[in-house]
Amino acid sequence: MTIENRIQTFSSLGKQLSNLSKIEIAELSRRAQADNQWFTPQSVEKALHGLAYMLGEDKLHQWVSRYDEIPVEIPKIVGIIMAGNIPLVGFHDLMCVLMSGHFAAVKTSSSDTFLTKTIIDWVLEIEPRFKKNIEIRERLNNVDAIIATGSDNTARHFEYYFKDIPRIIRKNRTSIAIINGLESKEDLHNLGKDIFTYYGLGCRNVSKVLVPKNYDPKPFFEAIEDFSEITNNHKYQNNYDYHKSILLVNGTEHLDNGFLLWQPSDQLVSPISVLFVEEYESDAELDWKISSNSEKLQCIVGHGRIPFGKAQSPEVWDYADNVDTMEFLKKLS
Repeated sequence: MTIENRIQTFSSLGKQLSNLSKIEIAELSRRAQADNQWFTPQSVEKALHGLAYMLGEDKLHQWVSRYDEIPVEIPKIVGIIMAGNIPLVGFHDLMCVLMSGHFAAVKTSSSDTFLTKTIIDWVLEIEPRFKKNIEIRERLNNVDAIIATGSDNTARHFEYYFKDIPRIIRKNRTSIAIINGLESKEDLHNLGKDIFTYYGLGCRNVSKVLVPKNYDPKPFFEAIEDFSEITNNHKYQNNYDYHKSILLVNGTEHLDNGFLLWQPSDQLVSPISVLFVEEYESDAELDWKISSNSEKLQCIVGHGRIPFGKAQSPEVWDYADNVDTMEFLKKLS
């Protein structure tokens, strides 16, 4: 199969995803929620449209043109251990393996089994020749390389278990936003998208904002007011109620708008429904705060960086942890 065949397959998948009706998305979500109660119609629709955005034919050509010698001549068996924090978060790894010409041995997350298998079925319907390149497995024995995504704890296990083969092991990451006080209402509203999309469960979700000293958060709270419906999800509401009670019992400084808790903290990763906030007094201090956490950051949102509202709209060439998956796969042969 040529690289053009592969590009056309995923381009066709993107078009199929773009044309899904609201009824079809609702049915996919209904079945996906059996695996994961966070997979609401809004989250599933966002994930599917995000993939469609990524799979434009021109973008796929632009992406693969960066790599020579793909598909590889000698395929390897590449194990993929997928996460399940947001819908179809493991798709990009699967596409990279198939695009590179290797064999994908997939271990789906128990939190995202239905959607992952559905997407694989659609890929095989579009291009049946991929059947010899994909297998869903319970155990990833006898693989030549591994791509695994998990928590910091599971990453240590993966590093030990797969220490003798080439590997990409991903750990916990999060994203931050930088506010300079000159943001428009639209900027701040778009920041709400970066915070609340997928209920804050993704590594590209903003879990902390860096703000100028003595920053007034009132414009921010006013701009995000229409995200209040997020509490219609009982799991988010339960998180909000729990963390609010902890802050109140402990007398911890915070602000509360009824669905988001604004908490000053030097920590990086906030719980669901909590936004950590830290002040800076100079550009030099800001740069230091960012560089000291660089290994834990997936996205930095703000002026001159990822635009507000775009953290959850990655391009096909935006790699998790900034590790070039295609270059890794190319070198396996």
